[in-house]
Amino acid sequence: MAPLAQAVTVSLEELKNGTVTSETLREAFGPDSLGILVVKDVPTEFESLRRHLLSYSSYLGNLPKSELDKLENEKSKYLTGWSLGKETLKNGQVDTLKGSFYANCAFYVDPALSCAAPTEEFNEDNFPEYLSPNIWPGEALLPGFKPTLEQLCRLIIDVAVLVARACDRFAETEILGYPSAYLEQVVSTSTTTKARLLHYYPDDAPAKPDIETAAGESGDEDDWCATHLDHGCLTGLTSAMFVNEAKMAPAVTGPAFESNMVNEQAPGLAPLPELATSPDPAAGLYIKSRTGETVQVKIPRDCIAFQTGEALERITGGKFKAVPHFVRGARAALSDGRIARNTLAVFTQPNLGDEVDMEQHITFGEFARGIVAKNTVS
Repeated sequence: MAPLAQAVTVSLEELKNGTVTSETLREAFGPDSLGILVVKDVPTEFESLRRHLLSYSSYLGNLPKSELDKLENEKSKYLTGWSLGKETLKNGQVDTLKGSFYANCAFYVDPALSCAAPTEEFNEDNFPEYLSPNIWPGEALLPGFKPTLEQLCRLIIDVAVLVARACDRFAETEILGYPSAYLEQVVSTSTTTKARLLHYYPDDAPAKPDIETAAGESGDEDDWCATHLDHGCLTGLTSAMFVNEAKMAPAVTGPAFESNMVNEQAPGLAPLPELATSPDPAAGLYIKSRTGETVQVKIPRDCIAFQTGEALERITGGKFKAVPHFVRGARAALSDGRIARNTLAVFTQPNLGDEVDMEQHITFGEFARGIVAKNTVS
């Protein structure tokens, strides 16, 4: 079993006050780091929003296939709405072990926006991955889902802006010619930031309909999410929520649905019972360190973690490094029931026309287009 690593942790107050030191940031994100920073003492509403939204991940993942099909957007290469079995991972395998719901977070900049505005170079015809409007489940199907996702994403991006501000202070002293407040501006004004709500299916679940794959049968450690780099700037992460789907009913129809309704000021589905810990302690997030060692990192439930992506590595000229990471599944033999893992990742990314490589003048749109093509089933 891989050793458990302690991530660098700072408080929200330190970020607000600008007292996070360059040495702390170098330890968190630098060439010898794990590429992850944990922020504690976040706003009090975070914990309830986290549990509520991650419960929706199980409700969503257990919708009938006929309903999930309505949420797919093939034209966008499944980077808006629902995605299952559309992504290729290592060795060209098709990933059917997790379902994803993607949402553009342009609402952070302008509540009226459902995606980034088209530019002269990028539009919905030539780059639908980032310029296709959001697709939401109907309110009657998943009441309260959309506002819950938007509220939690806004909170995470607010904290990401403060992390970006700290990174700028570091970069302005370490990198010759670094534009003042560049990363903070990128994160706070981006309309291309994406949220990915993930539902990792129990590993004893039956094969998903109409999808043929051998993914996961090899028994590899990185079976739920193969080793990869994020391609944005800072990826905001919640801790995972483990749910025993054999002992609860993430149903959206019939008596179970009625019992899960919450009649408060706004309609919504009740949060699901959360396991205190994963029944398999080896399940979860793993990082491959700069020395080649694989370590496990656990995020406290009341904290938000931020991982470095490839765009940040390019923007900082390699002063900060993107982190290779993967997710290991919970083994059925170690659990009593069918254990699902739900989590949220918010990829703060530059606007499509923003430069991520200032020497070669490569925009994020150009960079992201190549990554998407590589990772998507053709």
